[in-house]
Amino acid sequence: MGDFGTIITAMITPFQADGSVNYEVAGKLAAHLVDNGTDSIVVCGTTGESPTLTWDEEYQLFVEVLQAVGGKAKVIAGCGSNSTTEAIAATQKAARIGVHGSLQVVPYYNKPPQAGLYHHFREIAAACPDLPMLLYNIPGRTGQNLNPEIVVQLAQIKSIVGVKEASGSIEQASEIRRLTPQNFDIYAGDDSLTLPLLAIGAKGVVSVASHIVGNQLKQMVSAFDVGKVQIATEIHLQLFPLFKALFLNTNPIPVKQALKLQGWEVGSVRLPLWETNTEICPHLEAVMQKLNLV
Repeated sequence: MGDFGTIITAMITPFQADGSVNYEVAGKLAAHLVDNGTDSIVVCGTTGESPTLTWDEEYQLFVEVLQAVGGKAKVIAGCGSNSTTEAIAATQKAARIGVHGSLQVVPYYNKPPQAGLYHHFREIAAACPDLPMLLYNIPGRTGQNLNPEIVVQLAQIKSIVGVKEASGSIEQASEIRRLTPQNFDIYAGDDSLTLPLLAIGAKGVVSVASHIVGNQLKQMVSAFDVGKVQIATEIHLQLFPLFKALFLNTNPIPVKQALKLQGWEVGSVRLPLWETNTEICPHLEAVMQKLNLV
């Protein structure tokens, strides 16, 4: 249930000059990603600026991306909320239009205890039992860590098929891998930790860099999977400066700048995010030039 492949792109949301969603570019970008290494696309995740999208905008993005990829890749709907009721409603609505899975972030700001996290995810899974779910742990943004023992309990629920582990802790990912079934998928939540997490049994990455180097990431994971660790390491080290450059400012500010350097009309970010080009853009461009990406 729910094989999302190895490279999942957390897709940005393109905007028009007036700040409205550019659905046409969203569709074109989704198709481009699928043609360049992406197995599945997360729509309306953190990188898609979900906190400033309306429910109607998110729903329309699900529709547009599903149509654009045309069955060539899976679409994972970012339906998370810090309200369990809202998360259930959004997930049920997305399921009805045919998305292939949902990404459910740890509830933010209200900082629930571990028992609350367990029941939050369990209730969503119970309401949408036929839709595969990826948990999303990113304590740097949510203010609360999803502890391994809770992940282990949630992994017993059939529709909860994996976790995007973005705590930055290899120790935590190792504990999850040690205690969960092998068919429970662990995805790196940071591009720079993809290779280290593959070494402890992760399946792949929910990536930002795959907007720019999807094929290279695919090659890295494929090389590792067939035992060509040296080749995988070489690719990782070659791409490492890009991984770092894409997080010199709050995601998705740098990756949108990177896409614009490649000619994509993705627009700016929505407030309260703000582009500051003075230091980041020249460095990012230099890194991309060195990798022959611009």
